[in-house]
Amino acid sequence: MKLSFSTPVLRLGCVVPAIVVLAACAVGPDYVRPELPKSGGYSAQALPQQTVGSVVIGGAAQRLVVEKDIQADWWQLFQSPALNELIAKSFAANPSLESAQAALRMAQENVYAQQGFFFPTVQPSYNFARTKLAGNQGGSSPGIQGDGSVISTGQGTPASDGGTAPFNAPVIYNFHTAQLTVGYTPDVFGGNRRQLEALQAQATSQRFQLEATYLTLASNIVAAAIQDAMLRQQLALTRGMVAAATMAVDVTRRQLTAGYASRLDLANQESSLAQAQALLSPLTKQFEQNRNLLRALSGAAQDTEIAAFSLDSLHLPQELPLSLPSQLVEQRPDVRAAEEQLHAASAQIGVARAARLPQFAISANAGGAASNFGQMFWDSGAFFNLTLGVSQTLFDGGTLKHRELAAQEAMRQAAGNYRSTVIAAFQNVADSLQAVYIDAQALQNSAALAAAAQKALELTQRQHALGYLDRLALISAEQTNRQAQLGLAQAQATRLGDTAALFQALGGGWWHRKDEALSAAFNGSTQ
Repeated sequence: MKLSFSTPVLRLGCVVPAIVVLAACAVGPDYVRPELPKSGGYSAQALPQQTVGSVVIGGAAQRLVVEKDIQADWWQLFQSPALNELIAKSFAANPSLESAQAALRMAQENVYAQQGFFFPTVQPSYNFARTKLAGNQGGSSPGIQGDGSVISTGQGTPASDGGTAPFNAPVIYNFHTAQLTVGYTPDVFGGNRRQLEALQAQATSQRFQLEATYLTLASNIVAAAIQDAMLRQQLALTRGMVAAATMAVDVTRRQLTAGYASRLDLANQESSLAQAQALLSPLTKQFEQNRNLLRALSGAAQDTEIAAFSLDSLHLPQELPLSLPSQLVEQRPDVRAAEEQLHAASAQIGVARAARLPQFAISANAGGAASNFGQMFWDSGAFFNLTLGVSQTLFDGGTLKHRELAAQEAMRQAAGNYRSTVIAAFQNVADSLQAVYIDAQALQNSAALAAAAQKALELTQRQHALGYLDRLALISAEQTNRQAQLGLAQAQATRLGDTAALFQALGGGWWHRKDEALSAAFNGSTQ
């Protein structure tokens, strides 16, 4: 047989390669990271090499090391086994992590589902029909003569099994059809590839959101543990203040009875007692609620016992990492997640643009049909069909055009969100650094005040022992000392919290977690 271009098979054979060649391109913009504000640091003035130090627990000077890497389990630098154990339990039981992990798996499954559109669909099918035709349909049904022979109607209807039925008797027959259908939609203009690109970016964004969840959970637990240690110490000091104030009231009453004190003196002491007692209730409430928070963060029930913390059990790291701004945009999970959302928005422009271009489809089916099951694949019952379709929307009221314009605006919105996230990240680090330096000075001041109050108490105790000062003067000195200790505990806890906040602001070292996909995502972005 001689083939010419008019032969359907040859024409289809020429068209399909042309479609494949066209499919090598993808419409829409290729993603490029937008320009970010130029930044070489986090302060207009050069920051000191290290903070000031104090000779108290948690008062060591801290030194910032530029470009120092961050370990994934940065909270272990506080050297608290109880804290490490609590975070490990939280990672295993906190429901917010379970939710974020499920969201990541869902995003990955959507990527796998979209990849399926690159392959043809193959669908086998089988149909069986049993049909009864009325005998009075004239030419629409066969008749049967008295001798059993069929009077053909010329309609191609399968004959009955024969018999001695009268003329125009109903006919009952079976019909079997089996076929294999293959459908394929060539991705000529890259709409499917852009959709896959968008879904992959969304899955990567979800992965970074999962890392942000890990980082936030660990940071919240560290902050709550520090708060637990501070409140525990402040409660002990306040109870001591209440006990001392109660004793002062008793002494003043006895002096009033003996004529050595006035009612004004007693009223002043009772006022001091009331003030000390007034501190207990809010501190107790804050302490108990913070314990409840620790239980919730660890995924435990509220009747579960959890570890107790103290300020002297938490070590202040003496070396702090400081990432450059160019490193920060790679390290912060929220920044990376926002960038992947921008990447997805960019790919959606290509999806919308491809929808405005011609759409191609190839389909084929082959099979057999017969009134007997075993005859379906005889040459006489075989059939096939091969179709190439091309469609182009000529008028849709501007729907596809405006969808593309909307996709472009969505990309601009995502770009704005990304820049805002980066700027907020820079501010977050700058705030944390200022807190590290300023609160170190505040701790030094609180330590000096506490040392002075302690010295005054010691001198008062000596003078009281020699009889130069009465009991009330001693109690007053003890109260002043406890007030200074309250402020010192607050300053110590604040400094520990500042350190944890800096680790969180710098991204927390997620790229060192035992996850090959995460390491590849980080290393690939920094090459």
